[in-house]
Amino acid sequence: MTFNFQGRRVIVAGGSKGIGRAIALGFARAGATVSVCARGQASLDALAQEAAGEGLTLHVAPCDIGDKASLETYLQNAMSELGGLDVLVNCASAFGREDNEEGWLSSVEVDLMGTVRAGHTCLPALKESGGTIINIASIAALHASTRTAPYAAIKAAVAHYTGSLAASMAPHKVRVNGIAPGSIEFPGGVWDQARQHNPELYENIRNGIPFGRLGTPEEVADVALFLASDLARWITGQTLVVDGGQVLS
Repeated sequence: MTFNFQGRRVIVAGGSKGIGRAIALGFARAGATVSVCARGQASLDALAQEAAGEGLTLHVAPCDIGDKASLETYLQNAMSELGGLDVLVNCASAFGREDNEEGWLSSVEVDLMGTVRAGHTCLPALKESGGTIINIASIAALHASTRTAPYAAIKAAVAHYTGSLAASMAPHKVRVNGIAPGSIEFPGGVWDQARQHNPELYENIRNGIPFGRLGTPEEVADVALFLASDLARWITGQTLVVDGGQVLS
């Protein structure tokens, strides 16, 4: 199935690598006008160059999503550049692993407050367009985690907030949904590093997925495009698990 997002304006907050990158390219390939932010200028430039090689144009800008002023400035500039907004994708994560001050604070500021602040900043434009928000959570939100306690707890908060925001925005015809990916592998990502440096953990995770492999960013991006499309016009307040059955085992 192909999607048509011609004339639609999309912001991907945290989109230079992995899932965010696949989502940004997916919308651009479907005809949308897309803006992407991330902390690293080099990765943004690489993404823009890749898109240009396909004849696509992406608006890219560096942004520290954990910094309120930086995020709000980027979003206002991006909406001005796009001429409005139809889809906001919150995809950034600090991936707080350690159960300490740093792990918790980074997860709160980037994963949770980045999502909350982006929504607050973009809601006027989304109300005007009858748009949609997609928040990227994780299957880590569904169960206790000893390896990544802050990440799991804050992603659970993101999933819960997704439902709360959906309920409050429904009268304005703005849909809000989430995606909870399982273990997703891509070059330079957490699971790519685990495969190289912690093969025992990698194999334990892979063996726990009924399909016998980790997922790809594109498999998550396809769900994001579906949720933003008119095919999902009667879906709001849901967080869809995209994990190849990983939570079943």
